[in-house]
Amino acid sequence: MFDIGMPELIVILIIALVIFGGKRLPEIAGALARGSENLKIRCAMKLKKKTERRKNEKP
Repeated sequence: MFDIGMPELIVILIIALVIFGGKRLPEIAGALARGSENLKIRCAMKLKKKTERRKNEKP
């Protein structure tokens, strides 16, 4: 889907460091990690509910 190599990733990180600064970058990374974990949990719960619903519907 996205073909991002190591050089591109380094450039993105340098730009983020320049824009947000060294103090805010760890806060932003932590917020992104928490958001990603929350999304993962919600998707797993939704998939589990959908699977259980399908099991109950079939005779």
